Amino acid sequence: MSDWKAKRFWKAAAVVPASGGYTVELDGRPVRTPAKRALILPSKAMALIVADEWDAQQDVINPHTMPATKTANAALDKVVVQHGEVAQMLAAYGDSDLLCYRADAPEGLVARQSAAWDPMLDWAEQTLGARLQPRVGVIHAPQDPTALARLSIRTHQLNAFELAAFHDLVSLSGSLVLGFAAALKARTIDDLWEMSRLDEIWQAEQWGRDDEAEAQASVRQTAFFHANRMFHLSRGDADETDA
Repeated sequence: MSDWKAKRFWKAAAVVPASGGYTVELDGRPVRTPAKRALILPSKAMALIVADEWDAQQDVINPHTMPATKTANAALDKVVVQHGEVAQMLAAYGDSDLLCYRADAPEGLVARQSAAWDPMLDWAEQTLGARLQPRVGVIHAPQDPTALARLSIRTHQLNAFELAAFHDLVSLSGSLVLGFAAALKARTIDDLWEMSRLDEIWQAEQWGRDDEAEAQASVRQTAFFHANRMFHLSRGDADETDA
């Protein structure tokens, strides 16, 4: 197995206007994606973050320290060419949304789920025009096709950069509703993350914290907050300090 690693060859990264947005140049040479596509970013704020990641590289390039670049590459190399498939995969979360599957006991958990999740289902009905119904237990029960169709239309309307970030918002939370709530800033990103982990938090309160589980949750949280930041930067929003 080769231990070859790409090394830094440039002195400075710079953000440059480009057709359709902004790109990043390394000593005047434009950065390209792994699939050799032009790295055209939709907002200057996002391009600045990507440029900072390249500038922060030392002797050897470490992709693990470049999350914004990774998200941009995914948008251009994967989502652009599979937009419909990605959108449909995410829209399908609506039919098995985390917020709809409730415990039947203990009473404290039932009450906590209702208090946290019912308002979000109400919000989805009022804002997204889609009423999803809660059910007790884990056995799948289909949701109203009309509600699912409305959520699917909204999901398909997201552009490639939005959809790349939205993918992580939905998959990491297990909820299409929470993904849209993050996208539309219905709650703080911290609150939405806590909602997605309600069951885990309850279990930790009852049985004690598991260090390994908490470490894994911390990694997921970082990715969730990053996805939120990238989603809003793709729309040209100001940088999210809480993301």
